[in-house]
Amino acid sequence: MAPLVQCVPNFSEGRRADVIEKILNEVRSVEGVKLLDYSSDKSHNRSVVTFVGAPGDVKEAAYRAVKKAAELINMEEHLGGHPRMGATDVIPFIPISEVTMEDCVSLANELGKLLWEELGIPVYLYEEAAVRPDRKNLAWVRKGQYEGIKQEITHESRRPDIGDARLHHTAGITAVGARPPLIAYNINLDTDNVDIAKKIANAIRGSKGGFRDVKALGIMIEELNIAQVTINMCDYKTAPLYRVFETVKNEAARYGVNVLGSEIVGLTPVDALIETAEYYLQLEDFSKEQVLEKRL
Repeated sequence: MAPLVQCVPNFSEGRRADVIEKILNEVRSVEGVKLLDYSSDKSHNRSVVTFVGAPGDVKEAAYRAVKKAAELINMEEHLGGHPRMGATDVIPFIPISEVTMEDCVSLANELGKLLWEELGIPVYLYEEAAVRPDRKNLAWVRKGQYEGIKQEITHESRRPDIGDARLHHTAGITAVGARPPLIAYNINLDTDNVDIAKKIANAIRGSKGGFRDVKALGIMIEELNIAQVTINMCDYKTAPLYRVFETVKNEAARYGVNVLGSEIVGLTPVDALIETAEYYLQLEDFSKEQVLEKRL
């Protein structure tokens, strides 16, 4: 099997379909790169894009998409429910086949230098590419969001890993990293009390004593007038979907709140869904080889 890398950049635009399409076209323009999925959320004002290909091709597609996003998205005007700090907020590289995590770290460094040297966009390196322990966790990297980082970027603790201590005038700053596959998972609640969602997020977040490989926030979905627990499942094997869902449901019940439903943003490993089906259906001796599509 040929070397294959996945890239899942998050762009700070989820409302203007024409802008999103122009960014996607930059990914499509690179021969050898396959656009697998994209998802846009108006309330979050954010789009998550997934593509794969050979390492060099994926780096080129990411660069072109970032360049286009910098032209079309102005962080001075951006508002949305999801934390953000740049027109292209984060760019993770994920090893899929015949590629190591170290290879993805190298890609992150190469792209980071390119973004600064060619586009003037400063870069934080995060997750496995982090050069400082406090920048391994994206939540700490993005603390204060665009507005806060703009005020603090000259402080030693907030200086970029690549580039000068200043934000790009429209594109802000971008985090580039390397990580294993994660599942972006949201759970909607039948309440407009965002404080309840924040308390539930604290209960499951690893940094607060919850699930070790879970990151979570409580936010408001304005157009639906409901609170949401938005979650990054950084390792579904140590924190399965069903266990996180049940915990959120039980925590919500403490406040007299019900779960309306949940959603997966972007792609997910099939094994995460199979083990969820095993749990809720109480399947015995089930094998993923029994999934029809796995045999075709």
